[in-house]
Amino acid sequence: MLPGGLRAPVGIAYLLARAGDTIADTRLLPPPRRLELLRAFRARVVGAGSAAAMREMASLTVHLRDSGEGELLRSLESAVALLEALPSGDRAAVREVVMTLTEGMEMDLRTFPPEDAGRVGALPDVAALDRYVYLVAGCVGAFWTRITMAHVPALRGWDAEAMAACGVRFGKALQLTNVLRDVPRDLRIGRCYLPADLLAAHGLRPEDLLRPEAGARARPALVELLRVACGHYAEAERYILAIPRRCGRLRAACLWPVLIGLPTLAMLAGEPAWLDPAVTARVPTPAVKRMLAVTWPAVYSNTLVGAWISGRRHALETALE
Repeated sequence: MLPGGLRAPVGIAYLLARAGDTIADTRLLPPPRRLELLRAFRARVVGAGSAAAMREMASLTVHLRDSGEGELLRSLESAVALLEALPSGDRAAVREVVMTLTEGMEMDLRTFPPEDAGRVGALPDVAALDRYVYLVAGCVGAFWTRITMAHVPALRGWDAEAMAACGVRFGKALQLTNVLRDVPRDLRIGRCYLPADLLAAHGLRPEDLLRPEAGARARPALVELLRVACGHYAEAERYILAIPRRCGRLRAACLWPVLIGLPTLAMLAGEPAWLDPAVTARVPTPAVKRMLAVTWPAVYSNTLVGAWISGRRHALETALE
């Protein structure tokens, strides 16, 4: 969907971030060793790093069941070579966003116990959650703004600082959606992204959320964070409407995750068993296909796009009442 000039920097940034995520998430190594390799990976992305560390990363591939992840780690040097071949401005932007994203991965490894430790760690407070969603997604909004302004002439009149800030909130909206949707599954690998201070305000500890019946008691904490996400989505709408109407493909690429994310949160808000890992708030595939089918020519109309997003945000707000 992206205009041609965006595909290389965005694609390479994704591949590198995905490689870092694979290193951070592998249970083949203890968290301290994962941290060491992640830092070596970061060094390689900025043009340093040891060949031995890169070989160790590649050696993990024999144990990875996902052939795509294994192929990615085997191809790390090729991915780095593609990075180094980018024009200087794109190369700097990709390096910056990968450095920030991997800082978020390090935060995961430092904050939470090993996945098989049998205990739950939690982010300490709401500020830590906000920092986390910035590191692992909000920063992508700033990167996206910088890259699109460099490659899409129609955006060169944007206020770069204001639109980057709006893009940060766009990224936070999407990541907070992931965080809230995945609470039950994350708890079972020892990770509670619902802040401990917010839970304590409602008489709860992170361990209490392992019991699905605690969903009713924990709902006020969920609602508070859903309202934060809803506010971020309002900024995502503003971001999309700021893209000139003639940039249809770019608009669609930004619009689709919003049209999936908001209904996901509305389903979560209306689900009493939201802490049950067997229950997943997910937009059905047929609904996604219908959304894709009706994108054109609606994406070229500010009125239709605004109504589309506002309607879904209203559905979420109604579910929170």
